[in-house]
Amino acid sequence: MHQLHALGWTPFFDAQFQPYQASGLVPARVMEEQRNSFRIATTPDALHQAELTGKLRRDASLGSRIRPCTGDWVAAALPEHPGGLALIHHVLERRTCFSRQEAGTRTAEQVVAANVDTVFLVQSLNQNFNVRRIERYLALLWESGAEPVVVLSKADVCADPAPRVEEAERAARGVSVLTVSAVREGGVEPLRPYLAAGRTVALVGSSGVGKSTLVNALMGEELMDVQGIREDGRGRHTTTSRHLVALPSGGLLLDTPGMRTVLLWAGEEGIARTFDDVDAVAKRCRFRDCTHRSEPGCAVREALESGELDRDRMRSYEKLEREARHHAAKVDPKVRRELQRQWRAIHLEARRRPDKRAF
Repeated sequence: MHQLHALGWTPFFDAQFQPYQASGLVPARVMEEQRNSFRIATTPDALHQAELTGKLRRDASLGSRIRPCTGDWVAAALPEHPGGLALIHHVLERRTCFSRQEAGTRTAEQVVAANVDTVFLVQSLNQNFNVRRIERYLALLWESGAEPVVVLSKADVCADPAPRVEEAERAARGVSVLTVSAVREGGVEPLRPYLAAGRTVALVGSSGVGKSTLVNALMGEELMDVQGIREDGRGRHTTTSRHLVALPSGGLLLDTPGMRTVLLWAGEEGIARTFDDVDAVAKRCRFRDCTHRSEPGCAVREALESGELDRDRMRSYEKLEREARHHAAKVDPKVRRELQRQWRAIHLEARRRPDKRAF
């Protein structure tokens, strides 16, 4: 059992696994997933190739939350012969789960990482730095249940990181912001306290921000392939699959492919946490359902005019709110009906305006 703890096993998973013990199944953690193939670990040194049982494969086709992803704990049957395939029978309930909306036209959830304690949101300090992107990621990460930490990488290519650190701290509001360099001596030391034995940390961020280079620096060896920075200052896409690696410190690090698009999935609570300053001001509005456009007694408009709230940050908040409502309307008929009612009221009010009346 001690070896399971080294992989992140806790009483939360132990209680769930009890019903499967009598069936001869063993607990294992998903270390890597690629299409319908998985690598699972029963101890830090015992890895097995695995696939889903037919029943689990059919169930998983109905929803991504049933399908195992990297970081999941599963109940599996080990192969009888060396080199054989293990079979994954069940996926244990996730303690934390980082999801986004699947890219493309289909409305579907994509689970990016499961059962992580901390998520490093990696953003590089070169031309790719973008505070609006930090806000968007944080809106997703707060929904996961894990602790978000903003990691500003490539400090070695930025002559003066201080202004960008201040921008990131204003956008992240209360979230730790760390500055690191994977090529400087001691440049990744700020990350090590989060990587204690049995703890799991996921790296997320856009392509080329230096996630794989950070993995190599923390491992102390060239475990991951890396590519150089392009002429325009942007990094190159390296990681193509999600995989979990054990660090010399005893912690576990989950690297993820860079995300070209970051689409919200159930982001209402995450938006409120990310923009708690906007939320606090909005509570001072005269009307609880204030849209912050033309209502009298709107505290948000007053705060924008006085400079208490930043206009760019407010635009970012409104954009994410629209996305969240649009997504909710797609998946929840009740929300869809309420939005339709609101738009009918808006259109009716517009037709009643004096400048719209026919003379």
